[in-house]
Amino acid sequence: MLWYTWVFLVIALIAAVLGFGVVVSAAAGIAKICFAIFVVLFLVSILAGRRSAL
Repeated sequence: MLWYTWVFLVIALIAAVLGFGVVVSAAAGIAKICFAIFVVLFLVSILAGRRSAL
């Protein structure tokens, strides 16, 4: 999941350099969504790991 965040971030940066505004906003939005999902899943896995150890 984090890999997709980096891919879309790179796409957004390249598109920004080339001047494609619509592509920048779309790729940056997708990167934000992927990162948010990654953070949520990461926190859930940490909490689930702690509960099974108890």
